[in-house]
Amino acid sequence: MSLVDTVKNAFVPIHREGYPFIAAFGAGTLFLGYFSSILFWIGLILTAWCAYFFRDPERVTPVDDSLVVSPADGVISAVGPAVPPRELGLGNAEMTRISVFMNVFSCHVNRAPVRGKISRIEHRPGKFLNAELDKASTENERNGLVIDSPNGTVAAVQIAGLVARRIVCWAETGGSIAIGERFGLIRFG
Repeated sequence: MSLVDTVKNAFVPIHREGYPFIAAFGAGTLFLGYFSSILFWIGLILTAWCAYFFRDPERVTPVDDSLVVSPADGVISAVGPAVPPRELGLGNAEMTRISVFMNVFSCHVNRAPVRGKISRIEHRPGKFLNAELDKASTENERNGLVIDSPNGTVAAVQIAGLVARRIVCWAETGGSIAIGERFGLIRFG
């Protein structure tokens, strides 16, 4: 194993969406360090946090059509019946909703909960309330994917929050997606 491979394996990959932010935090750290060593160390900690926020670790996802995996790192904050967002065109029948809250220390890269074909992607502008609040799921900016899987239709909804306010989605309507495949992230900016 080469030295380059050793270094690559020692660090968690950073998603390219984070590079400009990490560079800005780093430049700010150097600027602050010119005036004060204490400010330098505070800036260095914030720069390290920024890199941690944009980490993009590899995941080993079970390949089983009978499973639905979490589309995000975080804490399951609610499980229960809910009517899907109107813009997804899934009707008014309640479906099981599993809400995953990502805090500022969670990995913010989102992955497909099932394998299937993406039949619809809808973005809806909104507020930027704390994503942990119940009303955030209806009032905040969000982006929804409808995935037609072998076992039925599944929706994955990215919801912006107070800090992570920008939703990025690379998936395309009509495209196929594998279980655990990256489809977007929620970042600040």
